[in-house]
Amino acid sequence: MADAIIPKTIRKPASYFRIRRRVVRSLQILALLLVLFYTLFPYYWAFVSSTKQGSALYQSALMPAFDFTYYRQLIDNPVFMGSLLNSAYVAVSTTFLSLVIGLSAAYALGRIDFPQRRTILMIVLMISIFPQVVVLSGMFELINWMGLFNRPSALVLTYLLSTVPFTTWILTTFIREFPRELEEAAIIDGCSHFRILMKILLPLMGPSLASTGILAFILAWNEFLFALTFTLTDENRTVPVAIGLIAGNSRYEYPFGQIMAASVTVTLPLIIVVLIFQRRIVAGLTAGAIKG
Repeated sequence: MADAIIPKTIRKPASYFRIRRRVVRSLQILALLLVLFYTLFPYYWAFVSSTKQGSALYQSALMPAFDFTYYRQLIDNPVFMGSLLNSAYVAVSTTFLSLVIGLSAAYALGRIDFPQRRTILMIVLMISIFPQVVVLSGMFELINWMGLFNRPSALVLTYLLSTVPFTTWILTTFIREFPRELEEAAIIDGCSHFRILMKILLPLMGPSLASTGILAFILAWNEFLFALTFTLTDENRTVPVAIGLIAGNSRYEYPFGQIMAASVTVTLPLIIVVLIFQRRIVAGLTAGAIKG
């Protein structure tokens, strides 16, 4: 009977674990390649299409033709270049104001104890998920009353409606991760809340401010509905609206190549900004993931 007993566990050879690790790693690499292909191929195809003309646009060749006629036309187009400047002004101004307002509100919501703090956080979250169409008519009346209609500053004001709640919510999460001992020591030394925020917490929040600012910048750069509603003339339009109106200004055929060239040109600033701040973005997005 003793010889018939089967052991409960069988020790597997080391080669089994090596093969298993290789298979898992191969699957991870395959999944990563699929994600990269899914995300990068549309941008590559837009670049390929922007370098073709005529009937070549409708051919499925994967190699670009390296004909930059559409890009030269965009550079020589003062309306499109002006819209690029408008988008840069609106996006930078919106991001700066969002970070200033959001950082102040996040410190109050994350560090100062008052009874309505949780309610205000819930209100901020609800505002951030409101569809733009819901507030469109109200913002239109407000912009008219302030005399900002058909001005880029009107877009800065309206974009804050979506970026400030977003930055406030994200920065509140980051501020809560810092140990309270830092502030308690500063309060003992006689520091005010403003000095604590500017001298102690702000230098530590570089990665979180970079990641939050980049996301707010992308939101403001890509926004279309408010820009289409609150601007009328070509001199005040932003890039998304300018690209949307390229097809409407064409008399003969659909300007697929021009739209692809404009899309690639508009995406380049976002790629450059992300590449410059990529270390801070990664550090900000992973902050608080590991507590020590």
